[in-house]
Amino acid sequence: MKIAMIGVGAMGGATVQGLLQVPSVCPSDIIVSNPTTAKTDRFKAVGAHATTDNKEAAAKADVVCICVKPWLVETVFDEIRDVLRPKEQLLVIMAAGISPDQVKQWLPDTPPFFLVIPNIAIAQKQSMTFVVPVDATPEQTTLVKGLFDEMGTALLTDYQHLAAGTTLASCGIAYAMRYIRAASEGGVELGFKADVSKEIVMQTLEGAVQLLRATGMHPEQAIDQVTTPGGLTIKGLNEMEHAGFTSAVIRGLKASTK
Repeated sequence: MKIAMIGVGAMGGATVQGLLQVPSVCPSDIIVSNPTTAKTDRFKAVGAHATTDNKEAAAKADVVCICVKPWLVETVFDEIRDVLRPKEQLLVIMAAGISPDQVKQWLPDTPPFFLVIPNIAIAQKQSMTFVVPVDATPEQTTLVKGLFDEMGTALLTDYQHLAAGTTLASCGIAYAMRYIRAASEGGVELGFKADVSKEIVMQTLEGAVQLLRATGMHPEQAIDQVTTPGGLTIKGLNEMEHAGFTSAVIRGLKASTK
């Protein structure tokens, strides 16, 4: 199965990095396309086929992934329309805000396609990815979902929930990074060197995630285990809530869907 990635910026490049770590995908089966070679050279060096011609990439692939800015998706469709094989190929569109109706309008003879939103942790095979199948068979859906499951966790959803998924996971990874930065800076004020503080925060977050996964606890249950009456943890939590911690997170998530 040959996979083309049209657009290898931050997200497209991260996805190719993830694909290169999937055992069932050979580097020679990956085709990367970008207007300049600066972003494709690193993939060419490890065996992927690189081109600046989107039509060439689309023509040679079984799965055509388009990962460009939303306002460029129609332009890419105009480029590759003549070489697409609707009965033989699958189309994966990795651009926020693109609707199924838009795709069908831009490509009247549309192959089965998927709207897919990963996050940049896909480079480390740790993405939370949302997959919306459109006119795809169960077998095609299993294939595409399985591919993204190899690079983290993929969740099948409908278009109506895609914006919310984008906010929680694709935008959400930036929010998680901001917490890491804030807590790390706090650690420096408490007396740790910056790199040590960051490591402490990252390991603490990783431990929290693994604990919730292993036990199935609600986060509040886990919080109750470490909030001694009159203790340090409850004082810190209450101070954060006085500053609007939970409200700020929810407001930020809601703002990202607009």
